[in-house]
Amino acid sequence: MGYLKYTPYIYLIFALYFIYEAIVKWNDPDATPWLSVMIAALAIFMFFFRRKYAKKMQDRNNQS
Repeated sequence: MGYLKYTPYIYLIFALYFIYEAIVKWNDPDATPWLSVMIAALAIFMFFFRRKYAKKMQDRNNQS
């Protein structure tokens, strides 16, 4: 289960991609970048949430 330590970083990769996509769409007058911005914000939130949850579970396992 060592790979679970690295899975939150996938959310950061998604966030960077959607931030890039939003910047590209920002210059296009026909496109709306807001969906990409919201997905990037959600990915950043999920990164911090998963990291905090993993730390909490690790502390819980160390107490046992």
